Amino acid sequence: MEETKSLLYKVKPLADRLPSVKRPEGHVHFRTKMMWVIVILVLYFIMTNVYLYGLDQSDSLDLFAQYRTIMAGASGSLLQLGIGPIVTASIIMQLFVGAKIIKLDLSKREDKACYQSVMKLLVIVMIIFEAIPQVFGYLVPSDGAVSALGSGGAKLLLILQLFAGSYILFMMDEVVSKWGIGSGISLFIAAGVAQALFTGTLNWNPVDMAAEMSVSNPPAGTIPRALYYVFTLSPEEMASGGYESIFLGSPNPLIALIGTLVIFVIVSYLESTRIELPLSNGNARGARGRYPIKLMYASNIPVILMSALLAIVSMGALLLYSNDFLSQIPFIGGNSSIGYFEEGQTYAAGGLAWYLSAPQGISDWLMPILDPAGYGNGHGSVQNLCRVVIYFTVMVMGSILFAKFWVETTNLGPESVAKQIQRSGMQIPGFRRDPRILKRVLDRYIPVITVMSGAIVGALAAFADMIGTTGNASGTGVLLTVGILIHLYEAIGREQMMEMNPVMRGFFGGE
Repeated sequence: MEETKSLLYKVKPLADRLPSVKRPEGHVHFRTKMMWVIVILVLYFIMTNVYLYGLDQSDSLDLFAQYRTIMAGASGSLLQLGIGPIVTASIIMQLFVGAKIIKLDLSKREDKACYQSVMKLLVIVMIIFEAIPQVFGYLVPSDGAVSALGSGGAKLLLILQLFAGSYILFMMDEVVSKWGIGSGISLFIAAGVAQALFTGTLNWNPVDMAAEMSVSNPPAGTIPRALYYVFTLSPEEMASGGYESIFLGSPNPLIALIGTLVIFVIVSYLESTRIELPLSNGNARGARGRYPIKLMYASNIPVILMSALLAIVSMGALLLYSNDFLSQIPFIGGNSSIGYFEEGQTYAAGGLAWYLSAPQGISDWLMPILDPAGYGNGHGSVQNLCRVVIYFTVMVMGSILFAKFWVETTNLGPESVAKQIQRSGMQIPGFRRDPRILKRVLDRYIPVITVMSGAIVGALAAFADMIGTTGNASGTGVLLTVGILIHLYEAIGREQMMEMNPVMRGFFGGE
């Protein structure tokens, strides 16, 4: 144990020299926290609109196009990489700590500080790891940048901009976590998805901005397009193809908007479902309370981690298939069984990567099964069905795995919760005030709820992707956004409660 810890503690001094956000020394006022949340949110939207200097956007490809809203970035901007490096570094650390490869006790302040320091260093490694393949493979420098700096200099300029943007985003996440409310990563995801949903629903500009609006080039938004068809086409034309275009036509079909609303309702209901353990205060007779164990106990973290993992798999398959150097590797390079990609596309068209990619609504899998002639995608009915089954299974099982690791490596396990309840002075009526007894009681609920939480959130994410969402926000993105907004609302409520009653800070873990 000491050897493993000593190795990390040797790296810690180097990580401590990196720029970081200091934790506040005392209590931060609620209004100050809200101010930081708003400032960081505005800064995030500004950075998504600051495009990389020296980038030829017409010839560049976005490796994470299908995961763009989940990655909380913008194609061609300073946030091209989004939260990818942060989440990937978190996955690695979670796996290593959860599997006891890195033996750190995160309940100890010293070990937790070491974990967070090494995490910063690993984020930098992942930024470089994700930036270099994109710049040398799919982000093409402009002719002006190449003529001024040379090919190597222009690519180095792009890498430096990606590095700066990603590390600033990482520090913005720290600002929200330490000085604001909730998680910065969650806030960025919700902001990106909300923007995509808003524009996808209400965009009145035609699909092709360069051409005039017509029946073949209708408004891109779901509601404007439906209204345009209703007021433009005759009843006979609506019956012969208008309704089909409204409900299934790309982009932003009406069925996707309906699916988005359904997911909102389902997740909102599940987020309110919980088991409440009765608590009493041993020192104050009559003082009672409840400890809620939510059905969505692991929150949306497992889906974030699982989506990031699938994004890495997709990027790896694309690089192996189309990169000039990697495609020459024997057996795996250019192997269509791993992943087949059409020219200029980042979505897998076949191979293992296709089976692990999220379906883009029912027109991407259900309609090809029911009507191969009209909606064929180059795959047979059995292949489309297998893809749905495989993707659904991988999302559910992966989310369960990440949920267990997340609970074990944070303060959500039975032992940590038992200590938290005891520190608050509360106990379960009828049981002695002993953390071991509390742990045995919580062991009946938390492990089972953790597995159920991971399975439900994974199944909901896969189901939402299969139905489709407006604005190409992805079903997973919508699922995450609903949960994030509910958690943010609850966190704001807790902050206001602690502001009015400072005694409550100890129970909620405040300063």
